[in-house]
Amino acid sequence: MTTKNTWKLKRYGRFISDSDVKGSTSWKVYEKHEKKPELLITIVEAGYLLVLQGKECLDTIPLLCVADALKVHQKLDNLMFRFTLKGEGRMVRMQFDGRSRAEALQECSSAVEKLREYTTVSQDDALQAANQSPADASAPATQTRQKQEVRADPQAVQGKITMEQLTQHFLGETVVRLPEVYRHSYFTQGDLELILRICLLDPSFPAFVEKVETELRKLLEE
Repeated sequence: MTTKNTWKLKRYGRFISDSDVKGSTSWKVYEKHEKKPELLITIVEAGYLLVLQGKECLDTIPLLCVADALKVHQKLDNLMFRFTLKGEGRMVRMQFDGRSRAEALQECSSAVEKLREYTTVSQDDALQAANQSPADASAPATQTRQKQEVRADPQAVQGKITMEQLTQHFLGETVVRLPEVYRHSYFTQGDLELILRICLLDPSFPAFVEKVETELRKLLEE
C-alpha cells in the first residue's frame, strides 16, 4: 500500500464540554456535503495531524507528545483520538470516505500506516486478525525464523522514542531505525557543507564534540 499524507473524511466529530454548565457535554460534528468544501486530514512531517475543511483548519493534533498524552484507536473505517493539549483533555473521531465501506476501510488503514511513524495505534481484535495472513496463522516455524532475521536488522522504534534510546543511538551503543520524523533534514546540502567547514576550522570544535559526548553519557546515567 502506498503511503500518502492526505485523506478524505466522510464525517468528523469533536467532543466538547461547556465549562459554564456543569456536566454539559456534546459532539460538534462536521459532515461531508456537496455544497461545502471537502473534509480532509493531512499529516505533516513535523509531527502534526491537521483536520481541514477546505482552507479552514478545524483542529491540530500533535503526534509527538508523550505516550500517555495521546491514544489512537482504529475501529473499522473510524479513528478515535484522545489527547491532552495545554492541560485540557480532548477527544475526536473521524470516519474515512470511500466509494464503498471496503474502500473507506482501506483509506483508514493507509492513514494508520502513516500515523505509526509517529505514535502507536491500537486496533480492534477483528482488524488485527484480518491483517494477519494465513501463512502467519499456519506456520509458527516460519514466524520464528522471520523474527530471528528481524533481530539481525536494526531495531525499528515504534511510536514514541525515549531520551535514553536517542542517546544510546547517537553514541553508537545501539543501532535503531528512528521514526520518519528524525530522518528529515531541514538543511540543504550547501548549508550543511558550509556549517561543517566552519566547525572543522574552529580549533575549539574537537573539545566541543568531546564535551557533547560527555553530556550524552550523563543523560544515560540519570
